[in-house]
Amino acid sequence: MASSVFFNNFASTGEQELLEDLVVESIRIYGVDVYYIPRNLINYDKLLGEDDQSTYTRAMLMEMYIESIDGFTGDGNFMSKFGLEIRDQVIFAAARRTFQSEVAAYTGQLRPNEGDLIYFPLNKKCFQIKFTDKFEMFFQLGSLTTWKMTCELFEYSNEVFNTGVYDIDVISKRFSNANTIIHEDNIDLGEGTTNFPAGANTFINFTSDNPFSENDEVDQ
Repeated sequence: MASSVFFNNFASTGEQELLEDLVVESIRIYGVDVYYIPRNLINYDKLLGEDDQSTYTRAMLMEMYIESIDGFTGDGNFMSKFGLEIRDQVIFAAARRTFQSEVAAYTGQLRPNEGDLIYFPLNKKCFQIKFTDKFEMFFQLGSLTTWKMTCELFEYSNEVFNTGVYDIDVISKRFSNANTIIHEDNIDLGEGTTNFPAGANTFINFTSDNPFSENDEVDQ
């Protein structure tokens, strides 16, 4: 016996729009305001799938729902051969209609892209989208109403921020390598010495050809 035609609304656009209205309203009630920051690709490497000159020039305010209500998931913090790595993950959900009106209408992108950022004002942290679920197995009433984005804490690597939002743009100023460059001509070595080469001669012996030998003469 087939399913009842009175309750099978899998192809009913009216029921789909009703469900979407409820999802949008629920996220507005229980969600949080975040900034969605799309990435601009400048020098994209198709072989490696990376861009070492990405820029972020827009920040669009929208509401999202945090599905990781119990805290961060993922691998957590651990020590690797590269040092301390933070692999905390959080899952954000955004209504497709909201994303279309707040982001896609200005950027033209069809979905949240991997590499885009989400700035969470509550803890003033940036999260990078690592995966967007595009192929969910079960469609409620025959349509998908949300985008689910798995994100990790953003690791800054000389990207340029110019979104117009101070709390976001300050990221590049705080972590930029340009702010940590030490000019050797201005190093103060004590006793009025400000020139590194001249000051180095007072405490480093450059006369030995082999600094690892006990004698200055090289064995024949």
